[in-house]
Amino acid sequence: MNIKSLLAKPYAAIIHSRIRKGMHTAVADQEQILQYLIKTAASTVFGKDHGFDKIKNYQDFKAAVPIRDYEAFKGYIEQVKAGGQNVLWKGKPIYFAKTSGTTSGVKYIPISKESISYHINGARNALLCYMAESGKTDFADGRMIFLSGSPEMERVGGIPTGRLSGIVNHFVPKYLRSNQLPSYETNCIEDWETKLDKIVQETRNQDMTLISGIPPWMQMYFDRLSQLSDGKKIKELFPNLQVIVHGGVNFEPYRAKLTASLGGHIDMIETFPASEGFFAFQDTLNGEGLLLNTNSGMYYEFIPAEEISFTNPTRINLSQVQTGVNYALIVNTNAGLWGYNIGDMVRFVSTNPYRLLVTGRIKHFISAFGEHVIGEEVEYSLKKASEEMGLHITEFTVAPMIKVSNCKPYHEWFIEFEKTPEDLEGFAERINGYMIEKNIYYNDLITGNILRTLVITPIRKNGFIEYMKSIGKLGGQNKVPRLSNDRNIADVLSGYKE
Repeated sequence: MNIKSLLAKPYAAIIHSRIRKGMHTAVADQEQILQYLIKTAASTVFGKDHGFDKIKNYQDFKAAVPIRDYEAFKGYIEQVKAGGQNVLWKGKPIYFAKTSGTTSGVKYIPISKESISYHINGARNALLCYMAESGKTDFADGRMIFLSGSPEMERVGGIPTGRLSGIVNHFVPKYLRSNQLPSYETNCIEDWETKLDKIVQETRNQDMTLISGIPPWMQMYFDRLSQLSDGKKIKELFPNLQVIVHGGVNFEPYRAKLTASLGGHIDMIETFPASEGFFAFQDTLNGEGLLLNTNSGMYYEFIPAEEISFTNPTRINLSQVQTGVNYALIVNTNAGLWGYNIGDMVRFVSTNPYRLLVTGRIKHFISAFGEHVIGEEVEYSLKKASEEMGLHITEFTVAPMIKVSNCKPYHEWFIEFEKTPEDLEGFAERINGYMIEKNIYYNDLITGNILRTLVITPIRKNGFIEYMKSIGKLGGQNKVPRLSNDRNIADVLSGYKE
């Protein structure tokens, strides 16, 4: 054990204790944060437009600040991009996090000097809690890889702009820089496949102890390593690999194949980061769900998912949430986002402490026939059916097939298998059974002969990679939508059939 892992133990214990104390003051902390946010932004353009000087409590705030998505918020962002000061938050953002929107094209999310530390400390706290809970700190001595976007910045309105993972890369502590891979030069490569080849070259003979990234791109990294090593498992290549940090998408659909690629048990830490904030992380090895960051410069609101399109939806704060309900997550931040719908759906599994699961994207659903199928339901159904038949899924997405002749409409599942099963219809029946179990509306449509059993369209090996490359979204933090309520993605994917 060297100095890094030795010093990590007492530091982890201190942070872990602090987080545990914060679990008991979550609601009070949220109230203090709301008052701080309102007071600090009262003299901004947004604050004046919405009468922040008259807001005394949460009820006043709800009445003054409507829920907005990026498109409705864009006018204020444009003012900032044009050089405006004190528009959404005091001064100007220190960064724009550039992200691809589902409906809004490129989005520019402000990051302030007050908010940047919370983006960084979220991941740090996840690792420190893991250290404190497991007693394992040796990985701090080895090599760590962060599969991230380029750290190179452009300037938009004079503000440094780039992918969040690239921005955060600039804040890796000096004591970890010597452990970090890939190199800065490799991280700056824009083309994902070129970058991946360089990452493999730089890491394949190193003593890797930690790997971080979103699951589909982590799997690509593992596949390349295995191809260049005569099929060896990752644990054979990196015998001291101790922990994998993942986030960005639900891990479950990828778990079986990633576990097979690893060839042995590796501890996993899940996180819930986004350009708007670092919302939650896995704080314990034993409990379900991710601990909500309730004292991180953000005030959270929640809207029941089925009401998100209502003119006047039910809008509640942390003190009012219940377990078992899917909520749209709304944030107000110390970077100047207000009543902002981030597009993610969450469900609390505990309110003491506040732990949640990310259950999908609000705009990623299928309700072509009134079924309102969500991501959590398709991921659960595919996972259960795959486990029963011993199948490994590489990637998938689902879309409705409405216009059909000679048969009833159906849901079409585009699935890339590691090995396509001989009995596709039997696999479809198993998935269909779990969908009926999870979604009462889907059940009614199947039993009422409105829909036929779902249909699986196998996608050829690397088909999803080819598709993502064709639309310029290969690598980084880009993800394949789980669900679409139209055929835009499905019709293109039909060209990648097995």
